[in-house]
This record gives sequence, structure tokens and C-alpha cells, in this order.
Amino acid sequence: MELSKSHLENIKALKSAILQSRYRAAALVNKELLTLYFAVGRFISHKIEEEKWGAKVIENLSADLQLELPGLRGFSATNIKRMRLFFESWEEQTVISPTLSDQLQEIDLEGITFRPTVSAQLERSFFGLSFSHHLEIIQGTEKIEERIFYIQKTASEFWSLSTLKNHLNNQTFQKTGSLPNNFSKTITNDDIRQKALQSFKDEYLLDFINIEDNDDKDERVLESEIVQNIKKFLMSLGSDFAFISNQFRLIVEEEEYFLDLLFFNRRLQCLVAFELKTGKFKPEYMGKMNFYLSALDEYVKQPHEHPSIGIILCKEKKNKIVEFSFRDFNKAMGVSTYKTSTVLPAAYKGVLPDVETLKKLMD
Repeated sequence: MELSKSHLENIKALKSAILQSRYRAAALVNKELLTLYFAVGRFISHKIEEEKWGAKVIENLSADLQLELPGLRGFSATNIKRMRLFFESWEEQTVISPTLSDQLQEIDLEGITFRPTVSAQLERSFFGLSFSHHLEIIQGTEKIEERIFYIQKTASEFWSLSTLKNHLNNQTFQKTGSLPNNFSKTITNDDIRQKALQSFKDEYLLDFINIEDNDDKDERVLESEIVQNIKKFLMSLGSDFAFISNQFRLIVEEEEYFLDLLFFNRRLQCLVAFELKTGKFKPEYMGKMNFYLSALDEYVKQPHEHPSIGIILCKEKKNKIVEFSFRDFNKAMGVSTYKTSTVLPAAYKGVLPDVETLKKLMD
């Protein structure tokens, strides 16, 4: 039987209400759990400070809790220590009521009250993250600015735990907004310029590809690997990028030109062209990119969109060479580098054999 339009609208309204209620319930549960862990961490922290509790006391406490509440999960000795870390990491940003210090045998579960310097948006983001996310951020950062950056990014872009770990390992906070660029001269709108600075990184981790270094033939291989793993590449770029095409065709005066990768950035409302280079940055790359951006703005850009931005993604760069290369160009451009999983950390260089040695050993 065909359902009437009003009946379908009723179903839609009920479905929306149910989903919203479930989301709010899940959010409330998460907030309550974080509040509990924070309060327990606060309790443990004070006991260690005032009564000199040691690791053995916490282990006994965890075991006794299991006897009192059979099947209790989340209160192992290790997790209780993590709760203490959670509290102490945010102690300076919260308002501590005097009740607990006066009555150490009681645990106040009224909630986490932040200082006025903490924005309402950050407070919402804080309670939107799981305890596991919070621990990764606390253990992977040193400064409060870093912590706030990752909390807001995780909440707004719905990062999974593995995605968060990837960004922490890649030092996304340090690299965001640090790429050499000419935005200050070419982007006149202050708001758009600031957003552009926040949208690109000095270095991207492409750990899903594996190519030989310093081989110009591998630029197409690099492009192919990125396209085949476009979802992972988009995660590296950020949530505002939408993939349009690889080898995007431009026709100027009946001659064909092809852009390696073309994206659209919703936040910047502009086209973003990526040119891929497997070797060192060269000044002549700027002229080619400037030409591509002029063609995009003339033939592809929509009237309501902002001028296009170009990023040259190469294996290596020297910032002074990049700085000189930017001069006298009127299109917004930046130069980033990439590293892959084949790059050996500095601490291990000299300890493990290089690729060529390994090949000889295997032959």
C-alpha cells in the first residue's frame, strides 16, 4: 500500500526525534563517565599527595572494588592511575570546590566546572570525546594549546582513535599553518587568508604509499597511489576537502594541460590544485603552477568562489629557495613536503641496514 505524504512526514519527524534523543543520551552518558573519572582522579591525586598512597594501595583498592562490585569494568589499577593523570592534566583549567579537600572521604560528582577562560565551544568538545581520546591527547602533547587543538579537531571532524593517533604522530599541530606560502600578499581578505593558513600543513604523512626516492618516473606512481587511497589522502588533508579529479584537463589556446590533483575546499570556497614532485623543489615549478591557477580562475572557477590556491607537494624543499621563488607571482601558492612509511626515524639511522644492504642480503 502506498503511504501518504503526511504519513511519510510523520515517520520522518519521529525518526529524527528518536535519533536526536539517542544522541543526547549517548552524550550525557559520556559526560557522566568523564565526570566520574575526573572525580575519581581528583580523589586519588589528593590521597597520594596528603596520605602518600603508593602503587600497592591503588592495586589493593582496584581488587577490593572488584569484590564489592563483581563484573566492574574500567577500574583496573592502570585505569585508576590514568584517571589521576586525566584530573591533573586539567586541574589548572578547572574550578576546584573546597568540599573535597575538607572531606576526603567523599567524592563530589556535581560535574567538571571550567574556568571562565575556557570557551563554551571547547567545553562542548571536551565532553564529546571518549576517555580513550582524552588519554591519547594528554600523553601525546606537551602544551595546553596543543591539547585544545586536538580536542577541537577530534570533535569537529569526528576523528576515530586511530585517526587521532596518526595526527599526533604526524605532529599536525606543529605543522598546520607553517608551510612556506605567499598568502599574505595574494589573499587580501583577512578571514580567508587566516583560514587558508590553517588549511595546509608544512608536511603530510603519506604512509599508505611506497615508492623509491628520487625517481622522476615515480611521480605518476605517487599520483596513482594517492588516487587509489583517496580516502586516506583526504583524511591527511582535512575534513573540508572534496576530491574533483586527477589529471584534470585544461585547454588554453587549443593546447591541453593536465593538473595532477584537483580539489575543492568548502571552508575556503575555492579550488585547490596539487602538483606532485618526487624530488627536490625547483623554482621553475612556481611558473607552471601560476599558469594553472590563472587557467582555473578563468575557465573553471564559479563566480561566487574565491580565487584558486596551488600547493606543490614535493619530497624535499629549502625554505629560502621557496621564499625567493614566490616573489612577483600574484597567485596564492604554498610548498609542502611529504614523507612515507619508508622514511626511517633519525634515532634508528645507522642501527638498521639501508634498503640497498637489505637487497644484497636477500639476493
